[in-house]
Amino acid sequence: MNKTPLHDEHVKLGASMIEFGGWSMPLNYREGITYEHLAVRKVAGLFDISHMGRFIISGKGCLEFLQHILTNNAAALEVGQSHYTILSDEEGSAIDDTYLYRFYPDRFLLVVNASNTEKDKAHLLDISKKFKDVKIEDMTGSLSMLSLQGPKSKGILLSVISSGSLPEPLKNELSIAKIGNVEVLIARTGYTGEPIGFELFLDSKEVADIWTLLISRGSVPVGLGARDTLRLEAGLPLYGHELGVNLQGVRMPVFASPQSRLAVSFSPLKGSYIGRKVLKGQFEALRKILDKDFSSIEALPSMIMQLELIEKGIARPGDRVYFNGDEAGYITSGTVVPYWIPEDAGGWREITGDSAVRSIALALLDSRRWEQDVVEVEVRGKRIKAVIMPYVLRAEAPPHAYPITSKDILEEKEKKAKGANLPEKMEILISKALENTRWRQKECINLIPSEMTPSKVVKMLSIMDPVGRYAEHKKLKAYADLEAFYYQGTDFISHVEELLKDEMKSYLGCSQVETRTISGQMANTAVFSALVDFINRADRKSEPRRIRQVLNHHIIKGGHLSAQPMGALKDFVAID
Repeated sequence: MNKTPLHDEHVKLGASMIEFGGWSMPLNYREGITYEHLAVRKVAGLFDISHMGRFIISGKGCLEFLQHILTNNAAALEVGQSHYTILSDEEGSAIDDTYLYRFYPDRFLLVVNASNTEKDKAHLLDISKKFKDVKIEDMTGSLSMLSLQGPKSKGILLSVISSGSLPEPLKNELSIAKIGNVEVLIARTGYTGEPIGFELFLDSKEVADIWTLLISRGSVPVGLGARDTLRLEAGLPLYGHELGVNLQGVRMPVFASPQSRLAVSFSPLKGSYIGRKVLKGQFEALRKILDKDFSSIEALPSMIMQLELIEKGIARPGDRVYFNGDEAGYITSGTVVPYWIPEDAGGWREITGDSAVRSIALALLDSRRWEQDVVEVEVRGKRIKAVIMPYVLRAEAPPHAYPITSKDILEEKEKKAKGANLPEKMEILISKALENTRWRQKECINLIPSEMTPSKVVKMLSIMDPVGRYAEHKKLKAYADLEAFYYQGTDFISHVEELLKDEMKSYLGCSQVETRTISGQMANTAVFSALVDFINRADRKSEPRRIRQVLNHHIIKGGHLSAQPMGALKDFVAID
């Protein structure tokens, strides 16, 4: 078996060593898989992932080569960025799922699964013969790889970096730094579902010292056992289970896996590549299925879905799944996983010191099945109820990833089914509105200008008739820039606006004033709309082109919500 440069360190720490993909690797350490899983979710876990394959791809033809063999748009990667991507075959199935990193302008780093390294290498070398000036170097032995994942991973890394910096706080961002005198390539990537996590690439001769240093700063060593439970909880596919040829010998469509769909680009900037036509067919079928149109289901007959068992039992790979008595698919990965129990803390959730366990699984199910459907898993001859979950973990509220249980999902479903007791709800709402008003106006100070408590005169005026009237107006060149109102009966409103303009001009000492209040979302919507209007100025009849790149201030650094893809920007910027 192959051994990573950290093999002796694992043995010293009392690891249970197993064979995995031709490598001797730690399954778990003395404290066990449950301890290691929970440590990643609450503190920080340190993984030796040097068994994974690593290739440097360079040469003038490398970008064209990568565009041909990978499903994602390699040309979209700037220096300092990375993304998840697939080595696809012509049938639209995965030869492997990979990660592509661009630390330097003249070369790329491709990371592949350990068990597929030699197969992938042969595939890369074979295809590269068709391209001019493509160099492929196998760095698996000389370049080691660590993964540091969890809420405290950022603090741990900051405590050991001697120069350089961490990547920007965005998924897939990269940086180069030094720990002592050792150069380390750092990526904000990982396969645990954690919102904060890093993967480190460094010289194999130096990795043992860095491993020991990171443990001394609070990292918990984690083996392959917890790595698998963490990725399962996050709903991430494993090659040979949810991707490629699975345990049943079935060659699975790439679009069967929700995570893998993110690795496929149909951008015209990318052009053609291996498997594109079939993948496009899977994509079109998926779009119809999501609209409950199953006319193209033969292109995507089954999809990977997450399950949580709601009766006692453990789902294992190969167990059959039934819906209303009919066979609906089978388990691809399944086990029991631990989780920290969160509690509500006034508008957010906190991780407590209490933990529990639950049985979860990934299953390849009939594409006509839906979230919240209750299915049955046949475990050792007994059928056990399970819920199809939209997710069992969410990571959009750093620094923690939070568990979502079947109880949460079923309670929400039950609420919707019961409907509303309107009189009771209105009474509660009015009471709470009164309570909130007293608190807002008498017990706190609102620091947002638009939320400050108005005077009694303003409050009285704001319930009078003109307040609720439309009064849009626009300067018309035909009227010599006179403001033309779109609605009748607005003379008084117009008069008030003019008085207000005069007062504001005097107070601010300026020549122009816009008195109509406008939100940040609307302000940026106007800017983005104008940009789209500008880039489409030559063609008013076709589908409008969207903004390809924008300069924005990220929300983590204080940027306004409207300038993020989750805000107003999403309607104007191109997805790919």
